[in-house]
Amino acid sequence: MSRLITCFIPVSDRESMASTIEALRATGLVSKIYVLAADGQAPDLKGTGAEVLTVDALTSTGAVKRMAGISETEYTVIYTKTFPLDPGSFALNRMVQVCHDTGAGMVYSGYYENKQGKLLPHPLIDYQQGSLRDDFGFGSLLFYRTEALRKAAGSISEEYLFAGLYDLRLKVSQGYPVIYIPELLYTEVETDTRKTGEKQFDYVDPRNRTVQIEMEKACTSHLKKTGGWLKPDFRRVDLACDKFDNEASVIIPVRNRMKTISDAVSSVLSQKTMCRFNLIVVDNHSTDGTTDILKQFAATDSRLIHHIPERTDLGIGGCWNEGVFHENCGRFAIQLDSDDIYIDNTVIQKIVDAFYEQNCAMVVGSYRMVNFNLEEIPPGIIDHREWTPDNGRNNALRINGLGAPRAFFTPVLRKIRIPNVSYGEDYAVGLAISRRYQIGRIYEPLYLCRRWEDNSDAELDIAKMNAHNFYKDRIRTIELMARIRMNEGGEVA
Repeated sequence: MSRLITCFIPVSDRESMASTIEALRATGLVSKIYVLAADGQAPDLKGTGAEVLTVDALTSTGAVKRMAGISETEYTVIYTKTFPLDPGSFALNRMVQVCHDTGAGMVYSGYYENKQGKLLPHPLIDYQQGSLRDDFGFGSLLFYRTEALRKAAGSISEEYLFAGLYDLRLKVSQGYPVIYIPELLYTEVETDTRKTGEKQFDYVDPRNRTVQIEMEKACTSHLKKTGGWLKPDFRRVDLACDKFDNEASVIIPVRNRMKTISDAVSSVLSQKTMCRFNLIVVDNHSTDGTTDILKQFAATDSRLIHHIPERTDLGIGGCWNEGVFHENCGRFAIQLDSDDIYIDNTVIQKIVDAFYEQNCAMVVGSYRMVNFNLEEIPPGIIDHREWTPDNGRNNALRINGLGAPRAFFTPVLRKIRIPNVSYGEDYAVGLAISRRYQIGRIYEPLYLCRRWEDNSDAELDIAKMNAHNFYKDRIRTIELMARIRMNEGGEVA
């Protein structure tokens, strides 16, 4: 093969840059290497053969346009990390081969990560129509067909500082396939060694708000271009359409939460309301003493319904359906996880009031992150202020969750139902509801979200994390296809 590739790498220390440049040159495929540096930076590139390309930031629209304009080869590589890159044997050859054979606009692959001196495999997942989240994992080696890069860059009208690469990827996907190579083709250094449970709230950290605004603009533009954007027109709901004995039911699915279930139940039963409510605890065949605790509560307070399903194949979503379709479920079904607690005794009433004040089919609140001892931990309050009445249901296709606690108008939830899974079930039903109905918001914290070692997402291995992410991408794909069909006049019962 001839020298088919132009490479762009970020500025870093001399040793790291020289190592990456040498590794890229050793492939025999690289024509030119540019080091992306801010104005005023003077990286030491003596003897490397690389050139400096001045940009404001690697993630900016300006950088994307400069790279697209200067690359004269058939393919373009953008490396996004400052640590040394170690391409595996024939890694770039393989990317060239796949890109050529498939007509892809972008390809990416699995890799090895050097985590604290230990080499670990890091497979990724397939890109699909609903892979709209801005933190989709491509790894650090982005391989583009230069023709696709130029076309995408030429269609960019908005100037971003943070969302340039995200916008580029979305625009490339509008005209070309984005292909995953399920092979471990290179090695990168992993610098974020936090557990998965500590990473998942990064996008709602208030310090990242400016970044999120840019990402939302880029995603909204993509949805408008591809036919998936929805106008802020919503179906009204008749909240008095059916008769219910209880105005509200708190539903808690639980399995083996002996350490926390008493706190959760007590926080519900202590609520002060102007309406009648009950608590339905769906006990998914606990074996650790949780069942005995619930029996004791139920014996002293008739508002607690201790329900043990007949089925033994239920996930969290299936348990939720058991509660929602229970004959004693109230007009509004309100969520509480078995290891969390309401922040005070006014929560249920605030949620019920929000349904009537905002005429919505679903209400999402806010919460405070705490440790097991209920002491606040970063990032503190999670309020999902990215959810706006006009664009919230569109932006929901970009983010990985809709916030909590969640509450539903029971007749609507019974019609849509919740998928029988134990991850992403709330996100799936929230997206489906938002396609038709307004989702109401309460921006003050309503409950304390405990983070501790027994959380289901506290520390996930790469296989489980990939499975979770793939499922949510699939949910987004299904929802996006439904919205496109609805905009085209198709049936969306």
